[in-house]
Amino acid sequence: MIKKVGILFGMEDTFPWAFIDKVNELGKGKIIAEAVQIDKVQQGIDYGYSVIFDRISQEVPFYRAYLKNASLMGTAVINNPFWWSADEKFFNNCLSMEMGIPVPKTVLLPSNARPDNTSETSFRNLKVPLDWEYMFDYIGFPAYMKPHDGGGWKSVYRVENSEQLFEAHKETEQLVMMLQEEIVFDDYFRVYCLGQKYVHIMPYDPRKPFHERYVSDIKATGEARKKLLKTVHDYTLRLNQALGYDFNTVEFAVRDGVPYAIDFCNPAPDADINSVGQENFDWIVEHSAKYAIEKAKEHKPNQNNSSWGGFVRNSIAPVKPKVGKVNLKTAAEAKKTAVKTAVKKAPAKTKAPAKTKAPAKPKK
Repeated sequence: MIKKVGILFGMEDTFPWAFIDKVNELGKGKIIAEAVQIDKVQQGIDYGYSVIFDRISQEVPFYRAYLKNASLMGTAVINNPFWWSADEKFFNNCLSMEMGIPVPKTVLLPSNARPDNTSETSFRNLKVPLDWEYMFDYIGFPAYMKPHDGGGWKSVYRVENSEQLFEAHKETEQLVMMLQEEIVFDDYFRVYCLGQKYVHIMPYDPRKPFHERYVSDIKATGEARKKLLKTVHDYTLRLNQALGYDFNTVEFAVRDGVPYAIDFCNPAPDADINSVGQENFDWIVEHSAKYAIEKAKEHKPNQNNSSWGGFVRNSIAPVKPKVGKVNLKTAAEAKKTAVKTAVKKAPAKTKAPAKTKAPAKPKK
């Protein structure tokens, strides 16, 4: 029986067609790929795909509803549309801390403008003003402000002080934002992860123009480089296995040899040949096609074939936490720690010089 792999996509033009060609080449007639075609969506109907590779539903709610129906009918959707609908970047940072993976210091900010259909009374649980002084002391400046669930470098601000922050915050309107510590990095990586097992590490520089960001060299050398790349590889797998993503990129900023996970909620990552370059493009096309074929072969009719991460599975059947994780704190504990840190950093008072005793008179 021939199995079908579909890809759902929007404006991108290089990856989808290359993916289709590669699946058809490797599938050898037993597994075929095509662009998904939708002329109607009836509830509870299986439209015949063993696998659908999703590249666009984050932008189109209609497609997201279509994919959830397909998943219920047994299609293996990459990525799981149920989890992707629930996930966001601030949660990811909290989960990363629980796993012992370094992340920048981060706080959540309420939207500057009230959401539609709300009033001032809707926010009676928010204190006015917020504890801005604590947040600024904790994060420090310069800092980055970004949407808590956005992507594609949209609405990202670098702010030098509180005045710039408040001005930028006005522009974000109803977006819920994160304020995040700036990591001044030596190396930076963007890492493809497929199937929670295939990893491809790409040197990357977000400071460069968009078309030059993947043209970068790794500055670490020797044993330090080898150790760094292994850590980045292991952190990437651990994060994606916990979140359950079959296709994702993780970004790491390396400071003093320590890779900080900056962003790891990119389930429709850039795969265009014009930005990632030929070598990276060839890798992602080859491995995404290979993985889609694996999923098609594993597909079992009339059951949920989409992936679920360790976080969800462990919530149902809990496992003991790993030793060495960064435990999350209560607000009171966090404030207490901040006060202790401030006291330690305060300059010590200088003591007055001790009085010296006069020399004893010699005995006669």
